[in-house]
Amino acid sequence: MTANNHESNRANLHGQDAIQKIKDVVDKTESCFFCTAVTVGDSSGARPMAVRQVDEAGNLWFLSPIDSHKNDEVKIDPRVRLYFQASSHSYFLEINGHASISQDREKISELWEPLLNTWFTEGQDDPRITAIKVTPVEGYYWNTKHGNIVAGAKMLIGAATGKQLDDSVEGSLDL
Repeated sequence: MTANNHESNRANLHGQDAIQKIKDVVDKTESCFFCTAVTVGDSSGARPMAVRQVDEAGNLWFLSPIDSHKNDEVKIDPRVRLYFQASSHSYFLEINGHASISQDREKISELWEPLLNTWFTEGQDDPRITAIKVTPVEGYYWNTKHGNIVAGAKMLIGAATGKQLDDSVEGSLDL
């Protein structure tokens, strides 16, 4: 029988610390699975989406066509869940929130980059573009304390010695 590590692996984050955790994970991955609470048409309710911005309040911003299943689903039920994974061993994040859709041209301009012409063929002024704001309600994260190299070394040493040397940290996000 081996002794378990008594190191603290839990850190719930609140307010600005929670918002900073969201920003850190989004900076590492930039995309997520955007899941709606309902489905319409041929939608599964889950699709990959690129986060265009995390604002100072912790809201996540996306661009989406007005005629997409996603927009239709958000109109029916604004509850959404976002899943992020930045690497195979760290920076995992789940966010539950409420989505709202707008056609605010100023916000769309702020979120725009030329690569988006792939989806919006009329460019930044395409009338089909909407901005989706996800306001987080709660979240949960999983990460390493000291980065992937230290976490990997601890795993190897733990496997060789039979001791638990877990370098993970997890906790809820209270926004």
